[in-house]
Amino acid sequence: MIFGIGTDIAKVSRFEKWVRNQEMLRRFFNECEIVQVEENLIEKKLQFLCEHYAARFAAKEAFAKSIGTGFVGLELSDFGIKNDENGKPEFFFGQKTADIIEEKCGKGAKVLVSISHEKEYAVSFVVVEKGV
Repeated sequence: MIFGIGTDIAKVSRFEKWVRNQEMLRRFFNECEIVQVEENLIEKKLQFLCEHYAARFAAKEAFAKSIGTGFVGLELSDFGIKNDENGKPEFFFGQKTADIIEEKCGKGAKVLVSISHEKEYAVSFVVVEKGV
């Protein structure tokens, strides 16, 4: 049974200042999500990084909407997106976020995510299946 759904869209260009500021990245993303880059970014790499972070931030927003809390009680660096061995995006959760999911959605709840991005925008859609 579906507990909740969420969707979000992010403007990619908004993330340029984030890419250039490691403190900001650490505030909003888990270490596993942060791409290590050289000091002087070339424009193509900068665009890739902006799309990368915009898509993941949209996924975090969509997740917060899907469980019905918004960001209240959530720490953005306690959960994030990684790709499985086939490249499919999936969430990973720290203990604090896992506890919130279990409390709101039940034990064994599943969180499914789809992300997409292109030059100007990134979008994400999240479905949470209720646990027991």
